Amino acid sequence: MRIATLGLLAVLASATTVTAADLDYGYLRGADDGYAPAPVIDWSGFYIGGHGGYSSAAMGFTNTLNNQYASYLRARDIEAEYNASNYLALPSRRVNGASYGALAGYNVQFDDIVVGIEADYTNFGRIGSSSMLRENAISRSMTTKGGMFETISLFGTSKTELEDYGTIRGRLGYALGSFLPFVTGGVAIGRATISNEANIQNYGYDIAGVAAYQNDPSAGIPANHGYVKNGFNPRNPNASTPEDYKILPFKSKSKAMAGVALGAGLEFALTSNIILRGEYQYVLFDDFDGHKVNVNTVRGGAAVKF
Repeated sequence: MRIATLGLLAVLASATTVTAADLDYGYLRGADDGYAPAPVIDWSGFYIGGHGGYSSAAMGFTNTLNNQYASYLRARDIEAEYNASNYLALPSRRVNGASYGALAGYNVQFDDIVVGIEADYTNFGRIGSSSMLRENAISRSMTTKGGMFETISLFGTSKTELEDYGTIRGRLGYALGSFLPFVTGGVAIGRATISNEANIQNYGYDIAGVAAYQNDPSAGIPANHGYVKNGFNPRNPNASTPEDYKILPFKSKSKAMAGVALGAGLEFALTSNIILRGEYQYVLFDDFDGHKVNVNTVRGGAAVKF
């Protein structure tokens, strides 16, 4: 009996040992599911990278030729009384194309809030041109207070080449793990080359003087201007021959311009040091010699964070 009892106890002990070895008490040892915890991205630090995308620039030419016309007409009554230099307003143009450049910045993170400053450079190099052809010249006739019947005709061409520009902007973002949506705003500085060709024709005669001559030729040839030599007919001014258009002098020149830059985007931390982004940027430049430019850009970029 004693021997049988000892044998039974040995069998039970062996079975218990085997059963215990087969049981999984992983919950006592902690998680062991094969997945490491998601890394926490620290957005703080300096970064440098590049960008490329598609830009659409609206170029305005409404007042590009006015200064040349005003300079030519500064001693004429039609300018003082009728502001004739503003008669011609060239239509705006839109130019599109690829743009690319570099960027660098610095971020500081406070809990989930990320603030920073960024500078970027963009090369664009597109030309916008607007013209009023001679056959479509703007023409007006008017009578001045001094009794001169004046006719003026204007046409011309303006060009703007937006070469490149840079911005310095503040940034504000909200960290969502590996993602960082952000908004940005600051100042922009750009370079452009502008050229204008202003053409003008202006001629007129003294209405009272013409009437006096028609009644009595001894009254002398009435005051007139803008006609070819011996081209003014006081008996029939409408049959007189005006001088041809004059091209007003202007040299192509480079201009530096300032403006504002606004934007928004989303960054993704591919690793703790490699950052990818998608971004929209709007840049508006101040008027420079009548030329106006604003640029809308959609672009992608990548940066290395240190």
